[in-house]
Amino acid sequence: MGSCFSTTTKSTSEIAPFDLVVKPPPTTAAPTPAKTPASSAATVRLYGPSNSLVTSYLRFALLHKGVSLRFIPSEDQKPTIQLGSETVTGSQEILIRYIEEKFPEPRLMIWKFNLEGFDEATPLIVKMIWLQHRSMLWHIERMVRWSEDLAARGGKRAVDPSVGTPKMEIRKFAKSYTMLQDVMVEHAQMEERILFPVLESVDRGMCKSANEEHGRELPKMNGIKEDIKSIGVLDSGCCSEALYSLASRFISFKVMCKAHFEEEEKELLPMVEAAEMGKEKHKKLLNQSLQVMRETHSRTFDFLLEGLTPQEAMQYLDLLMKFGDQDLISSFLSSNIVVD
Repeated sequence: MGSCFSTTTKSTSEIAPFDLVVKPPPTTAAPTPAKTPASSAATVRLYGPSNSLVTSYLRFALLHKGVSLRFIPSEDQKPTIQLGSETVTGSQEILIRYIEEKFPEPRLMIWKFNLEGFDEATPLIVKMIWLQHRSMLWHIERMVRWSEDLAARGGKRAVDPSVGTPKMEIRKFAKSYTMLQDVMVEHAQMEERILFPVLESVDRGMCKSANEEHGRELPKMNGIKEDIKSIGVLDSGCCSEALYSLASRFISFKVMCKAHFEEEEKELLPMVEAAEMGKEKHKKLLNQSLQVMRETHSRTFDFLLEGLTPQEAMQYLDLLMKFGDQDLISSFLSSNIVVD
């Protein structure tokens, strides 16, 4: 992985939150002397240890800027960015500010965690779950768009040549759905093993509805997977009805998941703060949750971040790097490093 944030000509189904960021209107004030922003077409070279958290953090920041990036492993513990004739070495904050200055759009850093309705007192696990919900919902909506597009074409070749033949596109579709299902299953396991027991300990029965929703979602996910397998063995001209049925199932699944996520965010997540646990307990819950989701975070971390806006993705990284176990987080991030 590692190239999933690059900007290319995309079909409707491939548009990511990165592409939908609304740029602010130009200011009418007289410009102040400043360094000229770099072109996003310029190649940025990033040097640093491949197992460094800071190196990984900077890599994700640059990929969200949509720049051409080359990563060159280095034994120097201080990461270095080279852009044209400029070479910058320093702390993570210095390098992030340099990236923001040279590539102003999309803006990544807001210098504090300010998701809607949250503040510094919001429990860490609540922030993590909220962001995961955003990513999973976007990926579900993407699968809806993609399935509808497939159905409208009757399984015929897409306009975008990079998609390949109809058989190739179905394989890509199946791969994307498998990653989504893996993330959703581990997310549900994390809630059932870590979050729900905490809430049930203070008010038994509180999580009954959410547990039941998990039980209803898994068979639907498995049914969709079987439908995709069946379509994969059909001839492209004989699968229109199956594709329309698949699109309908995805729409129904999206409605179910959206309602489930909203119910959790309204009814359950506020109760974590009401449980009045200390900061260390919240930190422990976050790390226990990440342990449960270790497999998907190691294999599909790019996929998870791809479903977030650039600011949300960097806040997710901030959350993990500031409060997560360093060895655990390093195993997530270094496994996604692509050496040039």
